[in-house]
Amino acid sequence: MKRNDKNIVEFMLIYNRHKTKVYNFTLQMLRDTDMTKDVVQNVFMKLFSNLNNIRNKSSIQSWIFKTTRNEIFTVYRKRKTRNEVNYDLNDEQFSVLEENQISEEYEKKELKELILKNLEQLPQEQKEVFLLKEYGQLSYREISGLLEIDEGLVKSRLYKTRQKLISQLSKVL
Repeated sequence: MKRNDKNIVEFMLIYNRHKTKVYNFTLQMLRDTDMTKDVVQNVFMKLFSNLNNIRNKSSIQSWIFKTTRNEIFTVYRKRKTRNEVNYDLNDEQFSVLEENQISEEYEKKELKELILKNLEQLPQEQKEVFLLKEYGQLSYREISGLLEIDEGLVKSRLYKTRQKLISQLSKVL
């Protein structure tokens, strides 16, 4: 196998392992499927271009999420200059359901909407840690490395975020 073929195989393995986590995390941050697809595409194009330059292959996930985070911030900056904010949840996230499941899924959607609305009111640091943990499915150590903060601070922010969300949701539910 040629070196180039080996790189393509390595890239495809990495892509298949991480694409869903990156997509879910980005979608939760941006709440726009088109922008999410663009960000995910940009992240993996950068990965493909830089795969040979990444020295520590064990830190690929950290590299991917750092790049994702930077791409998301780029979108935020562009949105801010255009005063664009999209608060719509995408119905594409929900599959076609049997009739007896529609009510249950509608309630889940409402709850998810409520959580995301309350999450938007929290400081960026708390929101980011929560989304990396819950939607990115990263460990405390991985989040710590990605955000370049102490693991204890990650746990603290996550705890505070969960407590605030519980408090806010208990008022409504």
